[in-house]
Amino acid sequence: MEEVKTETKSINEEAKGIIQDISDFLETYSKLIVVRAAQKTVTATSSIVASVIITLLILFTIIFLSTGVAWWLGGVVNNRAGGFFIVGGFYFLCLIILGVLRKKTLIPFLRNIITRKIYE
Repeated sequence: MEEVKTETKSINEEAKGIIQDISDFLETYSKLIVVRAAQKTVTATSSIVASVIITLLILFTIIFLSTGVAWWLGGVVNNRAGGFFIVGGFYFLCLIILGVLRKKTLIPFLRNIITRKIYE
């Protein structure tokens, strides 16, 4: 009878040890999930901020270059407004081309970039 009690205590202690190990594992795993989520959030946020800064710089560059080209074309055609209309027409033509190619080229391209960023 004494041997059964000793074996039962041994099994109970082993079970408690296993339960404690499982509990530690689950706690560590949940912390790992939180760290991974935080890492992905930080990566996504920094990519978004960098993209916004780059986009703004590109926008300002395009604005100043467009203004300069429009001013120069206005001098060439002897009509400042004409120069600005020529540049505006160029951008309108680009807009039409992007609108036509949107579904076949632009959307898949952007989707692939976003997907790559998510899985980095």
